[in-house]
Amino acid sequence: MAKGWYFALVILGIVAILFLGCQRRVIIEGEGETAGEPAVTEGAAEVPGEGEGALTKEEIEASLQTKKYPGIEGEVFESSMLKDIYFAFDRYDLSPEAREILAQNAQFMLGFPEAKIQIEGHCDERGTSEYNLALGERRALSAKRYLGSLGVPASQLSTISYGEELPVDPRHNEEAWAKNRRGHFVILSR
Repeated sequence: MAKGWYFALVILGIVAILFLGCQRRVIIEGEGETAGEPAVTEGAAEVPGEGEGALTKEEIEASLQTKKYPGIEGEVFESSMLKDIYFAFDRYDLSPEAREILAQNAQFMLGFPEAKIQIEGHCDERGTSEYNLALGERRALSAKRYLGSLGVPASQLSTISYGEELPVDPRHNEEAWAKNRRGHFVILSR
C-alpha cells in the first residue's frame, strides 16, 4: 500500500513539474508571440513615394542630427523624417496611424539602405520594470516586423527596449503616459 502512494506521489510530482515547466515562454525574434496579435501583412501599406517624389540623398543627409545616447558609444543620429509611433495602454499592436507612419519611415530606410536603424520600445511608468521591458521589446519587434513586410531588410534594423527608463515626458498623468508609450527610431550608422 505504501508503494502505491509513493508511486502516485512520484507521478503527481512529474505532472506538476511538466505543467509548471510549460508555463514559461521564451519569445525569440521571428517567432509568433501571443494570440490575438494581428499579422504584419494584414493591411500592409505600400511604401509611399517610391519612384516619383522619392527622397533624395541630399534631403536625407540634411535631416540628420547627431545625438548622444546612454549606453551607446559613437555617433547616433536622429532624423526629422523618422517619426515615432504610439501605442495604446498595455498594447503592442499597430494602429492604422502607426502603420501609416511606419510606411513613411520605410521610405526613408529604403532610400538610405546603408543606415542601420535601431527601433526603441518605450512604455509609461505603470507596471513593473520587468513587465515594461518585455512590453517595450514587443513594441519594437512589432514595428520591425511591419517594416520588414514593407521591404526594409532585417539586416538594416535592430531593436532595444528601454521600458519605462527614458520617458520623453516625466509627468505622472495620462497625457504624459500617452507620449511615453512609443516606438522611437535612431540611426546607429550611415
